[in-house]
Amino acid sequence: MKKILSLFDAKLLRFLIVGVINTLVGMAIMFGLYNLAGCSYWVSSAANYILTSILSFFLNKYFTFKNKEQSAAQVLRFVINIAVCYLVAYGIAKPLCLKLMANASVSLRDNVSMLVGMVLFTGLNYLGQRLFAFRESDADAE
Repeated sequence: MKKILSLFDAKLLRFLIVGVINTLVGMAIMFGLYNLAGCSYWVSSAANYILTSILSFFLNKYFTFKNKEQSAAQVLRFVINIAVCYLVAYGIAKPLCLKLMANASVSLRDNVSMLVGMVLFTGLNYLGQRLFAFRESDADAE
């Protein structure tokens, strides 16, 4: 229980601040591509996460987690985390909304699905970045 409670600290607050910035930029990209440019669900949501993940890497590395590691392995961990979180979150959101909103228009269903995917992604991504991508080494914790 103590380990779970330790996840609710200043790092979480900083992560949420970065998240607000990323969410505003990402929503403009994702909903703009889907609703204004006519791109598909997958293209719109993927473009959002590719572009905002670059911003997220630097903001979370240096501001949120104050991580000093300089390695290709860390970049790879970050990329793996983003990819897994994206596939899981949006892979759940799309069929869930399809099932729950079967009588809604495709556009409404996809927009709601993208919102649900964002919420799922945020929770998974925080855990993945904190515990995997930018995890503290024993030397950092001291």
